[in-house]
Amino acid sequence: MMEERKKRTRQKQEWQPVRVLSIAGSDSGGGAGLQADIKTISALGGYATTAVTAITVQNTMGVEAVYPVDTQVICEQVAAVCQDIAPQAIKISMLPDPDTAASLAGTLRKYHCRNIVIDPVMVATSGQSLSGKAAIENMVKHLFPIASIVTPNLEEAEELTGIKINHIGKYWQAARKMLEWGPAAVLIKGGHSKRGPVKDFLFPAGDARPACFSTSRIDTANLHGTGCTLSAAIAFFLGAGSEMPEAVLKAKEYIYEAIRSGADMKIGHGHGPVNHFFAPYPCKEQKHK
Repeated sequence: MMEERKKRTRQKQEWQPVRVLSIAGSDSGGGAGLQADIKTISALGGYATTAVTAITVQNTMGVEAVYPVDTQVICEQVAAVCQDIAPQAIKISMLPDPDTAASLAGTLRKYHCRNIVIDPVMVATSGQSLSGKAAIENMVKHLFPIASIVTPNLEEAEELTGIKINHIGKYWQAARKMLEWGPAAVLIKGGHSKRGPVKDFLFPAGDARPACFSTSRIDTANLHGTGCTLSAAIAFFLGAGSEMPEAVLKAKEYIYEAIRSGADMKIGHGHGPVNHFFAPYPCKEQKHK
C-alpha cells in the first residue's frame, strides 16, 4: 500500500507541460517575434524555450535596425534546448542570415525534431524588411522540406511563388507550388486582403481537401505580431497532440480573441500588439503524441 502511494506521488510530480521551441528574432517593442511567441505559448499553458536569431531595434512605430545572430550561436541554442528539454514542437520565423537555414535544418534533423511550423516572415507589420531574398530562398530550400506547415500571409505567398493571389483558384495554385517544396501543409493567411471577412486557407499535401477558416474582420490598429502569434499557437496545439486542421482551428480561435480583446488597448503610438493574456490557462500537462 505504501509503495503504491509512493508510486502515485512520484507520477504526479513527473508531469510535463507542452514544450515549444521558438527560433525567431527578438522584438524590443514586445509585440512580435520571440516575445509574442513566449506570451502565446505561456498563455495557452505551455512552456516556451527560445533560440534568438536576431536582435531588432523596434517599437510600435517600426523597425530601426536588425542585428543577425551568428549561425553557430543559433544552432548551439537549439542544440542545448533539444538535448535537455526535448521540445515537442518547433516554431521558426525570422532568419536574416542566409547561411542559417542549412545549418539549422541539420541541427533539427540531428535531434529528430517534429511538429515544425515555419512562418516565413519577410516584412514587419510597419513595412520594414526583416529577411532578404537569399535568406528566404535558403529557408525554402533547406527548411520547407522538414516543415509540418508553413504559414505565409498573402503578400509573402505572392513573393514566394510569383503568383498574384486574387481569387480562390490562385490560392490553390500558390499552395500547390509551395507544397512541391516539401512541407506537409500550407496555410495562406488572408488578413492582408482589403475587405470582407478574414479567410485563411489550409492546403494539406496529398489528396486531403483544403479547409477554409473564416472570421469577421476587427477594426483595430493593434495587429503587430499576429502572424507570430498564430504560428506559435499552431506549434503549441500540434505539440499538444492535435491533428493539423484542429491545431489551426484552435490557433485561429485564440488569435481572434487576442485581437478582439486588445482592439482598444493603447500601447505606443503605432501598430500596437494583441492581448495575448485575455484568458490565460494554467501551465498544465496536455495530451500529446
